[in-house]
Amino acid sequence: MAGPALERTAPANGGDGTVYVLSLGDDENATGPSWLDEMNALLDEVEAADGPRGLVTVGRGPKHYSNGLDTAWMGDHPDETAAYVMRVQALLARLLVFPAPTVAAVNGHAFGAGAFLTIAHDHAVMREDRGFLCWPEVHLGMPFTVGLITMVRDLLPTRTAHEAVVTGRRYDGGAALAAGVVDGVASVDELLDVAVGIAATHATTAGSNLGGIKRSLHRGTLDALLDE
Repeated sequence: MAGPALERTAPANGGDGTVYVLSLGDDENATGPSWLDEMNALLDEVEAADGPRGLVTVGRGPKHYSNGLDTAWMGDHPDETAAYVMRVQALLARLLVFPAPTVAAVNGHAFGAGAFLTIAHDHAVMREDRGFLCWPEVHLGMPFTVGLITMVRDLLPTRTAHEAVVTGRRYDGGAALAAGVVDGVASVDELLDVAVGIAATHATTAGSNLGGIKRSLHRGTLDALLDE
């Protein structure tokens, strides 16, 4: 199974700069410790690049964008779980203020931490014919941290945030769009091109000023995610 990987692409419709496509992997793409290491290294590469640029994340397998926390690893390492969850939250915080436009191309299921990963991006496009986005914690007997709840309240419409975490509703592409969770839907064949096009449209905004604007916009959420 292949883990995260990064490639550069030029948008089909032109545009300034480079769009980096970060593949989350080709399986369930659970956010385990080694996955976090690889993701941060690839984000370092994009952040260090010069000039106009955008970032798109996508799952490469046929079923998942991200299946969330690595619960198998957590079960084997109970004493390290709290520190691990904080590492996941740190990655979400990093994406939230990333100094380049970011787009999630949600090609399949996005559950739990995968759903948080989706909304941490500036924009999100979801596959229209397959896959669900869901916060299933209420059905699993798992609590949310203050940071994660703050993130939902910050990034989703109020009634959607309530419904999502209190009922654990599974949103397909159309429902996620109607609820304000994602910005658009596309066929599986067009999904990545649509996401790359959005990133390219805003690529000239990349830089420290964009990161600073995001940091100001999401200050309360950042504090909650990083200070627990």
